Amino acid sequence: MSEILARAENGLDAYRALWVPLVSWLVAQVLKVLINGIRRKQIKWSYMYSPGGMPSAHTAVMTALATTVGIEYGFDSPLFAISMVVAFIVMYDAAGVRRTVGYQSTMLNKMLDELFKGNKEFSQRLQEIMGHTKWEVFMGAVLGIALGIAFTWTW
Repeated sequence: MSEILARAENGLDAYRALWVPLVSWLVAQVLKVLINGIRRKQIKWSYMYSPGGMPSAHTAVMTALATTVGIEYGFDSPLFAISMVVAFIVMYDAAGVRRTVGYQSTMLNKMLDELFKGNKEFSQRLQEIMGHTKWEVFMGAVLGIALGIAFTWTW
């Protein structure tokens, strides 16, 4: 208990496991806007809050959290183990389940276009960018780990 009180007196240091992942999310989303802007030669700010794309912000957040917790509390602590398990679940979901849902959305949209041309009842489309490629997840992990190290070991 005394360790928690001592950490609370240190201001932002006490909340490092919260704000480092949030900074990682912000950096990942800004990179997403910039990377897509370079690819498409047009900046679309909607990428700041859209799922999918390069790098995976979900992965960056979770790996930044796990890295920060590991450095702060030890890589042999139960908190680190919990954060790693949740990080792996999020990465699996981003590259597996959500990627499959995005692919199925694309296929369903194509089927609706072919079967119901001009029918307004079927004009609504499913969002197609929902998941990540393994490369996007990997780059999100690299970003999260790098920012976790940078913000935790430097102070």
